[in-house]
Amino acid sequence: MRKTMSFAAIHFAVAFTLGYLFTGSLLVGGVMALVEPACNTVAFHVHERAWRRLERRAAQSATVAA
Repeated sequence: MRKTMSFAAIHFAVAFTLGYLFTGSLLVGGVMALVEPACNTVAFHVHERAWRRLERRAAQSATVAA
């Protein structure tokens, strides 16, 4: 979970900076920094959990086959 939170912090900062630089608006930068990274952070967390599950299944299959 710490890795996910670290990723989120960096993502929020990048989204805000780019939103602000492209539009010149603190409001747009702030909205972009909240909405887009929040969605991606959830997706990243789900992806990591699914990936770990696949790795466990592969390890179990290797153990059974051996």
